[in-house]
Amino acid sequence: MTDSATPTGSAPEGADPEALRQRALAALLTARERTALLTDSVDDHELTAQHSPLMSPLVWDLAHIGNQEELWLLRAVAGREAMRPEIDGLYDAFEHPRATRPSLPLLAPAEARTYAAEVRGRALDVLDGAALDGGGPLVRSGFAFGMIAQHEQQHDETMLITHQLRSGTAVLSAPVPPAATDTAGLPAEVLVPGGPFTMGTSTEPWALDNERPAHVRDAPGFFIDTTPVTCGAYQAFIEDGGYTERRWWEPGGWEMVREHELTAPLFWHRDAGRWLRRRFGVTEEVPANEPVLHVSWYEADAYARWAGRRLPTEAEWEKAARHDPASGRSRRYPWGDEDPSPELANLGQRHLRPAPAGAYPQGQSPCGARQLMGDVWEWTSSDFLPHPGFSPFPYREYSEVFFGPDHKVLRGGSFAVDPVACRGTFRNWDLPVRRQIFSGFRTARDV
Repeated sequence: MTDSATPTGSAPEGADPEALRQRALAALLTARERTALLTDSVDDHELTAQHSPLMSPLVWDLAHIGNQEELWLLRAVAGREAMRPEIDGLYDAFEHPRATRPSLPLLAPAEARTYAAEVRGRALDVLDGAALDGGGPLVRSGFAFGMIAQHEQQHDETMLITHQLRSGTAVLSAPVPPAATDTAGLPAEVLVPGGPFTMGTSTEPWALDNERPAHVRDAPGFFIDTTPVTCGAYQAFIEDGGYTERRWWEPGGWEMVREHELTAPLFWHRDAGRWLRRRFGVTEEVPANEPVLHVSWYEADAYARWAGRRLPTEAEWEKAARHDPASGRSRRYPWGDEDPSPELANLGQRHLRPAPAGAYPQGQSPCGARQLMGDVWEWTSSDFLPHPGFSPFPYREYSEVFFGPDHKVLRGGSFAVDPVACRGTFRNWDLPVRRQIFSGFRTARDV
């Protein structure tokens, strides 16, 4: 059992430094274009407003992106003096909870844009002169530059969540995803045979610390849904009294349902016998064939119990997504080692919704499961824990402080995730009550 061989476009150690440089440059520029789209589409009042206590004002995210880029690329990599040391504390995510950030003396929108742009200009100079084929672990293979591109894209996804939570008219638009055209004969579930496989990675150069190292896991055989659970299937759970029957719910979930009087996923409401939802300022009928979105871990778990199934473990999810029984190796992505493209997965905010269940047949995994990458983050049953041999890098606060039973693992990425921040080994995590994130799920059962 081996980790994925060095894949095309993965920027491995020893690769041409100029290819590494161009890859890092493209990732940084793509992230900044998206940041500009998300922040330029609203006026200054909406940039400074807090649209939900769960989220920061958009202007905080904008300056935080610049501050993190300064901390890591200008100070840590290039050894330069701090540009604005007095604002470090304002944009420290651990020092100030999201709910309190509007009360801070934040940079105004124009000042935040200027700061982020000045940092970026200097960071590109650093990239231009960096020796990416050597040096310490921050510079080698362009890791720090890839880390910062991923960080910005992660905040872009967070800002897109804020756009979904804001009230008012639509300011974002995108074409609809491709239709699912060959789904008539798709099985409801596929078999993943038992046996060992390689989980995690030791070769992916921009992988973050919680994805490392590669190690062998053994997973008994199981069945997993061919596609994520759809809105139509989830409506059957609702109509069967799913939110009124305590027996389906974990105690914390039942407490959440009762306290908030939940009856459906976030943003859904019933009108004249129809289920409607609000999506980025537009109200529409809930599409029955689309993966269900904005459900918490508790809701996903309750549905699985109601259906006589369960959520897959994180190891099962990764085996279904990456393991190729023909070669015995683990792929970078469900379809193979090549980078994502529009024909393979719904990523990068190209669309503002999941594609219909069963779309992207070229992106299916060796076991036959589809949409394991993109469309919706998928809840697993697993707590967020370190892989055996884990070592924090480059700072404990990225992963290590979140390990434990409080956070559940999500895998696969959503339509809001950029490819630079999405791999077959990428791990996301959140509290089991979270519903505002672009989360869905699929179910599993034992053989």
